[in-house]
Amino acid sequence: MSSNPFENPDADYLVLVNSEGQHSLWPVFAAVPAGWSTAFGPAGREECLEYVRTHWTDLRPRSLAEAEAG
Repeated sequence: MSSNPFENPDADYLVLVNSEGQHSLWPVFAAVPAGWSTAFGPAGREECLEYVRTHWTDLRPRSLAEAEAG
């Protein structure tokens, strides 16, 4: 049985963000995918999750939020 590298409580992670403002927890050993940039980290999983909780408060894609504010 293999473990999921995205859920390892002892690993270090990055918080990635895309152009729509969406966030993703990403293991440090994996290359950052095209279209995403590092917003926080490397840091422990819980610290990264706390960053996401405090910085990604509107889960709508940025383009939708802007259109609705329009």
